[in-house]
Amino acid sequence: MGGQREELKLGSYELFRQEEAMQRQVWDRIMRGLTMRGYGPAVRECGTAFGVQKSAESDRFIQASAKRVQELLHRDLHNIRLCALMLDGVEFRSEHMLVALGIDRTGHKMVLGLHQGASENQEVCDALLADLSERGLNFQQPMLAVVDGSKALRAALRKYSGDRALVQRCQLHRRRNVCGHFADEKAPPWDRKLAQAHEHSDYASAKKSLERIQRELREVNPSAARSLAEGLEETLTLHRLKAPPELRRTLRSTTPVESAFSIVRVACRNVKRWRPGDHLERWVGSGLVVAERQFRRIVGYRVLPGLIAVLDRDGETGRAGSSAA
Repeated sequence: MGGQREELKLGSYELFRQEEAMQRQVWDRIMRGLTMRGYGPAVRECGTAFGVQKSAESDRFIQASAKRVQELLHRDLHNIRLCALMLDGVEFRSEHMLVALGIDRTGHKMVLGLHQGASENQEVCDALLADLSERGLNFQQPMLAVVDGSKALRAALRKYSGDRALVQRCQLHRRRNVCGHFADEKAPPWDRKLAQAHEHSDYASAKKSLERIQRELREVNPSAARSLAEGLEETLTLHRLKAPPELRRTLRSTTPVESAFSIVRVACRNVKRWRPGDHLERWVGSGLVVAERQFRRIVGYRVLPGLIAVLDRDGETGRAGSSAA
């Protein structure tokens, strides 16, 4: 009798392991683009399989995707030492997804957090940063914060990091904001001028070029000129830190977040009906996991130590100033 009970336990454990393996397989194949309808025939072609009905695979995908997202959203961040923190909101299926992406001191990228909201408002921004803090991310470590022009995002960042994070305003967002004041056919020349100004290698030249463009804008579109002036200095933070060109190109915008979402969109291309509940979060989170697996170290990671040394010195200066106050 004891032997039979032992065999039953081992059998149940083996079935559990098989079910977990099936869930992983379903999740992986569907994220690669295989539809639920096509999953059964594909599995049957590979040999023995069980539970290949569409409903069974749908249940397995739900369980597997929920597990992936929970693992992503509950990562322990205590030992993460960041060089840069990128925060950006991306519109996806009429919803606003605020994403935190970190770049550690070896140049590796990782998704730190995700928060869904109707817009990039104060509540959503606070909630995301509060979650990162609760999971152990040290906002007092010297780092570069790459953000768009969102006032809510800036306020949340200031709340958690004070002056410890040096803000690099996303140059791409700034160009879009300025050019958004023009009709489509008139915007490209201004976009090229702004891009060329940001390509200057030194701070003084870049600032001089941007101020010249601002004067030109005043003559044709004062609103665009005011948009350029707002936060102009923070678009040149990397120039001021004398970051090498290869690092500036990587860290001057939140493009890595947008690139990750391009992979999310591909992963979600077969979803025809979006349902309420955690449906959107499961798919977006799963897509970000897929994107993260494709991350490579940033261009310029070999010269990161120089930038990190500057950030650390600036952090020490900030601490000394706070102590004196």
